[in-house]
Amino acid sequence: MNLNRIYGLFLRHMYLIIGSVPRIIDLVYWPTIQILLWGFVSKFFTLNSDYYNNTVGVILTAAILYDFLFRSSISYNIMFLEEIWSRNFTNLFITPIKKSEIIASLTITAIIRTLIGLVPVSLFAIPLFGVSIYEIGFILFALLINLHIFGITLGIFVSSGLIRYGPSFENIAWATLFLLAPLGCIYYPIEILPDWLQSVAKSLPLVYIFEEVRNILIYQTYSVINIFKATMITFLYFATAVFIFYIAFEKSRERGTLMNMGE
Repeated sequence: MNLNRIYGLFLRHMYLIIGSVPRIIDLVYWPTIQILLWGFVSKFFTLNSDYYNNTVGVILTAAILYDFLFRSSISYNIMFLEEIWSRNFTNLFITPIKKSEIIASLTITAIIRTLIGLVPVSLFAIPLFGVSIYEIGFILFALLINLHIFGITLGIFVSSGLIRYGPSFENIAWATLFLLAPLGCIYYPIEILPDWLQSVAKSLPLVYIFEEVRNILIYQTYSVINIFKATMITFLYFATAVFIFYIAFEKSRERGTLMNMGE
């Protein structure tokens, strides 16, 4: 991979972000609304339920981390779609840039887009609700890496569909994470699910990630095994997504549909 080409594509998308106030507002606005909503709901549960001693902390932390996952995936999808909307997609592949360099560049840019929304919101939650995701400690870094890579993985799957089936696949970009959220056990333990669904849920890294979040916040402990499982599953999905992306690209090139992207 050529770092200069990766950096060039990275700069293209960064200039789009920093040169547009509406884009920056959008990155901060939706996470803020999400955290306010879940913050007040969690506070209500704290005052009216004995289920969690720290309902606000558990639910709000899960909401912040889920939003991080959501923004990682959506950021990747949006940047890929912008290449299609601006009819620049074909131009990319006329240049010497490689498919791996496109993935690397969008992955790096997506984390910056996501952090623009996450950092202010996570700091905002401290004085407003007394909740800090940074209390998770050094394990937070491992959890964020897993969430970001899994979010990017979903973005690559969607990008593969866009290349193979065209812009008609675009709606899937917005629906992917909503389909996985119930199985990810983000706000509740996996035992809540029916037995047959638990087997399906265990194939997702989200189950192990958010289980560790609850363990740390409720029991002040964590399991290296769960983090290891989440990491292995995440990178297995990532490798599969990249493989499918390459196949979709080659199939699209053979059919001649790459030239029609954005039309």
